Amino acid sequence: MNVVVFIGPSLDQASAKSILPDAVFLPPVKRGDASAAAEKADIMVIIDGVFFQDEAVGHREILGVIRSGVKVFGSSSMGALRASELDTLGMTGIGKIYQQYRSGEIIADDEVGLVYDAETGIALSEPMVNMRASFSKACHDGIITDDEATALLSACKKIYYPDRTYRRVIKDALVSDETKTRLTSWLKEHSVDQKRLDAVECLKTVRDML
Repeated sequence: MNVVVFIGPSLDQASAKSILPDAVFLPPVKRGDASAAAEKADIMVIIDGVFFQDEAVGHREILGVIRSGVKVFGSSSMGALRASELDTLGMTGIGKIYQQYRSGEIIADDEVGLVYDAETGIALSEPMVNMRASFSKACHDGIITDDEATALLSACKKIYYPDRTYRRVIKDALVSDETKTRLTSWLKEHSVDQKRLDAVECLKTVRDML
């Protein structure tokens, strides 16, 4: 079966290829890309895509791909968002971020938005969904309290998504200096990349279908 994967900063291509070595990997999807790729695909996986622009892949385009007989999966970023909107119409969502959108725990596009270097794929900001996962783990590990996690997320939401970094959020959050120091140190080894985790889960799910 022919598998096409739209992927970018959520998971590096080398790691993606180690899971699905025979798949065709394409850059983050924009409007028109899914329709064009559907002609040579049996399975399409949307991980990353263009956000906040007129060229973002639309619902009708994805539905057209599904109607053509292609099995479409979504996860991690644009894929998770679109899957949460189209799962009752045939798109399959995978991962925690998809579940968060589907349940209404998160609703905004900017939760998964980030900026990155297009040539290297290196992220230049941190998506809010990753911060949510990290702060939740920090609570579980006793590094911060629930109230402090709420304060951190509140600070994060007030920052425009391209400017979101752990350093900026911790600096702006209404928590003690002691908490800021403790959390900053903990994050160096324990931060959670939920987008990457979900992308890996999705690709492994597809691999196991083949």
